[in-house]
Amino acid sequence: MNKYDVVIIGSGPAGMTAAIYAVRANMKTLLLDKLAPGGQMVNTNEIENYTGSGTVNGAELSMQMFEHTQELGVEFDYKTVLEIEDKGDIKILRCEEDDTVLETTTVILATGTVPRSLEIPGEERFAGSGISWCAICDGAQYRDKDVVVIGGGNSAVEESIYLAGIVNKLTVVTMFDLTADPKVCDKLRGMENVTVYPYQDVLEFTGESKLSGVSIKSTKEDATERHVTCDGVFEYIGLKPTSDNFAGLGILDKFGCIIVDDEMQTSVKGIYGAGDITNKKLRQIVTACSDGAIAANSAAKYVESLGD
Repeated sequence: MNKYDVVIIGSGPAGMTAAIYAVRANMKTLLLDKLAPGGQMVNTNEIENYTGSGTVNGAELSMQMFEHTQELGVEFDYKTVLEIEDKGDIKILRCEEDDTVLETTTVILATGTVPRSLEIPGEERFAGSGISWCAICDGAQYRDKDVVVIGGGNSAVEESIYLAGIVNKLTVVTMFDLTADPKVCDKLRGMENVTVYPYQDVLEFTGESKLSGVSIKSTKEDATERHVTCDGVFEYIGLKPTSDNFAGLGILDKFGCIIVDDEMQTSVKGIYGAGDITNKKLRQIVTACSDGAIAANSAAKYVESLGD
């Protein structure tokens, strides 16, 4: 059985930062992820608020962080942890791949979030073929075409700005008003090929052999219904914590977020949370990195206390 001081599950900014701090604290460290390192950063075209980087492509920033972990000798593997068994001073991790079993003194959970879906008629039918959750992945195929973005938060607005630069016409539909940073909202509203419909419910995705439009209805008193024709849709309606496999530990809140204190400690000694998966109010790359550093520092102190 492979034994570690700390196993970090998730290689977004929180997980990679935790790995950097952990290995520098002389802990035997393993970083795991089922996908490419970077988490949601990989799917972001432009990041403008990460300190010291100016405007940077999300995939490039992800690779820079990962290369930093490798320069320090962090062990990385593609694995999915199905179960964590708490045995006091040790934790047993069972992985999906090859029935791998890992033993570790501490665990840092940094699995982040995944995009939520609307679960309305037509969504399942056109998912991945007309409906996407990643503009940087799929935006190029809609060059000079008409596109709808659903959502009004930071991700929705920032990706809308990117899409507006390549598509013919962009329609933004949001349940409330635009709630992103005022600066980017003003930039989006000022783009000539952009129309914003606030306070709308999305009713249905329509089309025969391919997606052809979106039906929406005003939440105001007039309850006006519209059908917006389009070639593609991008959904940005929030994120769901990737925490189902940890439910048995009793460390989640009612939303599925990991409950942590100011040292990133959960209610189970030796298990920590970091990044967007935790019950925090501000989910940004810089705050995820901070969480990862704190979690690794706490884990190192815990491992040292056991040695004493």
